[in-house]
Amino acid sequence: MGKKLLFIYILISALMIARIRVYAQDRNPDGSIPLNDNWSFYFTYDVRPKPNLSKVTLPHTWNANEAKAGKMNYTRQSGTYIKKLFLKPEWANKRVFLYFEGANSVADVFINQKFTGEHKGGYTRFCFEITDQLVFNQENTITVQVSNAYRMDVLPLSGDFNVYGGIHRPVALLIKEKNCISPLDHASSGVYFVQKRVSKQSAAVEAQVKLSLKGHHQGLKLRTTLFTNAGAKVLTKTTDITNDSVAYQQLLIDKPHLWNGKEDPYLYHARVELLDGNRVSDSVNEEIGFRYFSVDAQNGFFLNGKYLDLHGLGRHEDVEGKGSALTAADEDTDINLIKKIGATALRLTHYPQGKYFYELCDRNGLIVWTEIPLVGPGGYTGPGYIANPLLQQHAKDVLVELIRQNYNHPSICFWGLFNELKLDYDDPIPFLTALKKVAKKEDPTRLTTCASFLDNDSFNEVTDLIAWNKYYGWYGGVPDDLGKWADKMHRKYPLKPIAVSEYGAGASPYKHAYPLVRPSAGGKFHPEEWQTLFHEKNWEQLNTRKYIWGKFIWVLADFGSAIRDEGDDNGINDKGLVTYDRKIVKDAFYFYKANWNTEPMVYITERRFTDRTVTATAIKVYTNFPDAELFLNGVSFGRKSADSLHRVIWDNILLKNGSNTVRVVAQNQNVKLEDSCIWMLK
Repeated sequence: MGKKLLFIYILISALMIARIRVYAQDRNPDGSIPLNDNWSFYFTYDVRPKPNLSKVTLPHTWNANEAKAGKMNYTRQSGTYIKKLFLKPEWANKRVFLYFEGANSVADVFINQKFTGEHKGGYTRFCFEITDQLVFNQENTITVQVSNAYRMDVLPLSGDFNVYGGIHRPVALLIKEKNCISPLDHASSGVYFVQKRVSKQSAAVEAQVKLSLKGHHQGLKLRTTLFTNAGAKVLTKTTDITNDSVAYQQLLIDKPHLWNGKEDPYLYHARVELLDGNRVSDSVNEEIGFRYFSVDAQNGFFLNGKYLDLHGLGRHEDVEGKGSALTAADEDTDINLIKKIGATALRLTHYPQGKYFYELCDRNGLIVWTEIPLVGPGGYTGPGYIANPLLQQHAKDVLVELIRQNYNHPSICFWGLFNELKLDYDDPIPFLTALKKVAKKEDPTRLTTCASFLDNDSFNEVTDLIAWNKYYGWYGGVPDDLGKWADKMHRKYPLKPIAVSEYGAGASPYKHAYPLVRPSAGGKFHPEEWQTLFHEKNWEQLNTRKYIWGKFIWVLADFGSAIRDEGDDNGINDKGLVTYDRKIVKDAFYFYKANWNTEPMVYITERRFTDRTVTATAIKVYTNFPDAELFLNGVSFGRKSADSLHRVIWDNILLKNGSNTVRVVAQNQNVKLEDSCIWMLK
């Protein structure tokens, strides 16, 4: 009997802990209450009275391991998430909102088994007010049914990447007063700082604040306070509220400290407060960077009136074993790799990415191109667009969500409208023209762009800027063709700013070749050395053409693509400069680090090519020192100067049978660095 009572006591205690879990959780920096723990999950097809539940923590996806398994027919169906919730008594007179950062691809939300709302699109945020559906003093049930099944009215219709199913980004509760700054304006913060006119002398900014007022309207005011990065007050402005849906304030900042990319990513802090008399009934905090920019068809990108070479990478939200269900630590890992390589810009492909990652881009001074998942099949089959009114409306909705949810990020300069659409199904151009009008209405301060792969003028007038995905030296042609192609397009469209939105080649860090021969892109043998050569020659072409406003490597890291049956593993696109698990950094990464990052470095290439069968070899080093000295088995082979691509190459070096120690030393007056590896000659 004693054991039985003890079991009952433990069970009751566990239930009580579960009840108060929402009370005990720390609030997020924005004041929201995270709801990521203790969800139950099952596939929706299991309609038994007691389905097979598993406990999961958000972010979560049911596809996390399918890419690495090479499963082409990966799981695209419906899953159900359930969470129990008890409410604090002091919330009885508050408004409660349920906020999702992303659920892939269609989410239907129920509170206490009553329908709340549906959201289409897996990569944008959404928010529902659930106040009237909640019950105090008893258990509430949140049910979310999520589907990543193929649908012709939900983007993307196609693409060379996996659509990971599930609630793959965090979820939170928002607790607000009857009168509040609205979280229901497409799940934005409700606060928009419109940079009307910015220069080194002044910044004229309009604050637009969306309101949701369900209490009395008398005596309400809006107060905006701007602080420096160090916390000193810059200005405060208080305005009477005369409209129950939106409030406007005109702000003027004298001699603003500009957000200046990597050189100086300076951010102000803004606090917007809704005042009921002297009481703050709601507040929103935003980081703001004041900047101005332009793109010239002849001379490229300018930030705050100064030329800035935009070079960087494409980035997918995809990590081995996690799919798109990333943690903040995963985001930090990627941003640190991007900082290490020395990128000035990013193309966030092919969909809106997580909220935290945009914040990291702001804080690290990266220029960002972000886009909606209007993705064509490129070289594959199927449509990327059809003239379906439901799909058209959905695409417009996703674009509005992308812009409003990310409006205040200074890093974002470009809204991307599509990637690799074709012309073999319905003509997308009339709709794309309408889509651009939506973007311009939502945000006339930024530029629209696109990524095409068709060498014609079909899409040239659709967006402000244009870019092309080009793979000379991988899918066809030779690397030197990239420069010839760019010059041809520049001559053909001299008034249109053009960029290269993708260029890259597959590589396995476990496959090597000497002497080097060109591999088959669709084959299993993707030696690391070809990727390295590809990037050296492509960058040599891009680096000398200032009129190319942006150069984006494809891609930061290997990622899941179920249609791929090439390279080491099926289901993986291996064009990354880093492996899928982020554990191996390929040689080409260090080529760009030497060219883009001024931090002193020296790196021996082909270091993983440990088992050699040819006696005579070249030894190549990447370094941003002016020269380097080679030692083989302790014997110096002299100092050599680096070339314009930051390479030092010693030709016709003879290895001995057995173990060979390769060591390189580079130094200047302040720093001495060395690198070494061991090769075996059999």
